[in-house]
Amino acid sequence: MHQQIYTIRNGRPEEFDTLGQIMVEVYSQLEGFPKQSEQPEYYNLLANIGEWTKKPYTELLVAVSPEGKIAGGVVYFSDMQYYGSGGTATHEKNASGFRLLAVAPSFRKQGIGKLLSNECIRKAKALKQEQVIIHSTKAMQVAWKMYENLGFKRSKDLDFMQEELPVFGFRLKLK
Repeated sequence: MHQQIYTIRNGRPEEFDTLGQIMVEVYSQLEGFPKQSEQPEYYNLLANIGEWTKKPYTELLVAVSPEGKIAGGVVYFSDMQYYGSGGTATHEKNASGFRLLAVAPSFRKQGIGKLLSNECIRKAKALKQEQVIIHSTKAMQVAWKMYENLGFKRSKDLDFMQEELPVFGFRLKLK
């Protein structure tokens, strides 16, 4: 397999709409995941992914192909109080987190999700955080397996319900 070199960097305002479209496309195609008609607020959050950059300690990271195309993205939080999920994750101290990871269908199976995840882990380590917190659902089995391969362990204390959807918490201990 020919390995392309992707750049991971902060997203730019002119890229927010493109990444929002990727997010909506990816999440709406997950089998077993709520559809736009079932959770319109969640899809509005995805479509307007750039809004997250207005929160303190929050970055929108993008993977960019050598041709300058947005291949995927993720929202990274260096302070969990801004994480914005249900459950107890926003009360975690000495922790970073990431959520809303998506890779455009045409860029899948090239390790982009892993690159984005590893950049979030690198940022957390640079801040000397004790752990990284994430969430996943049963519909996200590819991501779930990747997270486990990166060393994340299930943490039932972080689980919550997003309307009718069970959301499962994971931790990666850094110390």
